[in-house]
Amino acid sequence: MAKFNIINTDIEGLYIIEPKVFIDNRGYFSEIYNEAEFKNIGIYKSFLQDNISYSKKGVLRGLHFQHKRPQGKLTRVVNGQVYDVAVDLRVGSKTYGKWYGIVLSENNKKMLYIPEGFAHGFYVLSDFAIFEYKCTDYYVPSDQQGIIWNDSELGIEWPIDTSTDIILSEQDKKWGTVKDFQKCI
Repeated sequence: MAKFNIINTDIEGLYIIEPKVFIDNRGYFSEIYNEAEFKNIGIYKSFLQDNISYSKKGVLRGLHFQHKRPQGKLTRVVNGQVYDVAVDLRVGSKTYGKWYGIVLSENNKKMLYIPEGFAHGFYVLSDFAIFEYKCTDYYVPSDQQGIIWNDSELGIEWPIDTSTDIILSEQDKKWGTVKDFQKCI
């Protein structure tokens, strides 16, 4: 019996993963990662680092990526709800510059597998969210780059709550556009 259901998106290599969830009167149990099972569904990457963030409503993190040491990510929400976004920055990809967004929540238990070569960001929809992600390479601060979250060239349709201020880090306010990134490659 498969422990995970994989759903293709319209961007090659970017998958929604639904874990099998066992629910009873005590609560639920779910396996969130199993290397052999992931290989069975076509994901052959090893994960080297796990990260977790706690963010309050209105926080928008991203769009981040590492250029020289790109990271693939397996993202999920432990508590709360976020809108998770991946942008294809793979040179030569037929979907270069395309984005995909999905609501991840503690209720739907979906995960998003983002391969190397994507920018990533998320926006917190609930009062707070605990967001976890596994990475295929280590975080290298000197290699972190980004694209401004509201780049008109990308046209990401963030579900912004207009009654809540968007909360960005100082660095995330200063990123350039995807065209600025293209000039550097």
